[in-house]
Amino acid sequence: MRKLEEPKLVIASHNQGKIRELRDLLDPLGYDLVTAGDLDLPEPEETGTTFEANAELKALASAKAAGIPALADDSGLAVDGLDGAPGIYSARWAGPQKDFGMAMELVEKALREQSPDNRKARFVSVICLAWPDGHTEFFRGEVEGTIVHPARGTQGFGYDPIFQPDGHERTFGEMSAEEKHGWTPGDAAALSHRARAFKLFAEQCLVERKAG
Repeated sequence: MRKLEEPKLVIASHNQGKIRELRDLLDPLGYDLVTAGDLDLPEPEETGTTFEANAELKALASAKAAGIPALADDSGLAVDGLDGAPGIYSARWAGPQKDFGMAMELVEKALREQSPDNRKARFVSVICLAWPDGHTEFFRGEVEGTIVHPARGTQGFGYDPIFQPDGHERTFGEMSAEEKHGWTPGDAAALSHRARAFKLFAEQCLVERKAG
């Protein structure tokens, strides 16, 4: 497992919600963070057929263009009653306008038509860390839960308001960022899919730095 020794890291994303969550998780570790948008890097087309493949596409594109290590997350909602859809196509269900209100209604409509009694689902996140030389490391996190209707809460982003994690009374959309992650460096537990993937990443790859 290669350690991230470099002080500067690109967050290979143009998704502001995802960038915000990754910054929340990375900031305590003291890395100098920039985003693909900050560097005016184009978004690569996500042509992979797995979360891992799409995370790798994004991380490698940014690492090679910027000449420094880059971190990408590919994530999505997999609903049992929809045979795992929307899955890797979660963002595409929101259309070019990224209308996740519409996407959540599409999930509900499809569930009612295909499998109204099976509302089990999971959020999946795969983090890829890539270096300019092409080396990559992968970390996968999942959290089980249930699809609820109507949507509840305005926190988070994406499908958070319709996902209630197992063992909790509220959706991710009703939780603060701290509650949703359920983890900071040094903690034993993590709640969200992204925090679970990040926990593995932090434990295995990161070198803690002093902020500032």
